[in-house]
Amino acid sequence: MKEYITNHQFQLSATVITIAAFLIVKFIITKLIRKIGRKSNIVEARSRLVNKYISIIMYFLVVGILTFIWGVNLREVAVLFSSIFAILGISLFAQWSILSNVTAGVILFFAYPFKIGDRVRILDKDLDSDGPYLIEDIKAYHVSLRKKSGELLVYPNSLMMQKAVSLLKEKKKKE
Repeated sequence: MKEYITNHQFQLSATVITIAAFLIVKFIITKLIRKIGRKSNIVEARSRLVNKYISIIMYFLVVGILTFIWGVNLREVAVLFSSIFAILGISLFAQWSILSNVTAGVILFFAYPFKIGDRVRILDKDLDSDGPYLIEDIKAYHVSLRKKSGELLVYPNSLMMQKAVSLLKEKKKKE
């Protein structure tokens, strides 16, 4: 065991540093996402969802770094990853709308001015009505919108970014 540690001292120390850096960065990003969510009055479930997406990307990045540190044969890794990406590419091409809706959901979390509880009007000629709609929930793939009549509209996140959406200001009630 001592011989293994001596022979692989660089790889072991680089692995420890990489994992420690990953944990620190993950902690900071998690806190930052929660802070942004609280500051923007975003539901905690959305913050956790965005955090999960970013964590998955970070895990893949760490695995790639550790593969490089331990000197795994790059030809074997290239064959493995090219096979995985070929399968993913075919499946994601078939399901491109799902991927675009998830990406739009993450962008809606960080960059858009509306949140759950707001009233919006969607300017879409394909809709029977242009609203107003109450935003009930924002999920990974879609936004749940409710009309005053009680009708529920499930609208894809990608269309929320493509179509004009106006945020309606509520009139303050006189007391």
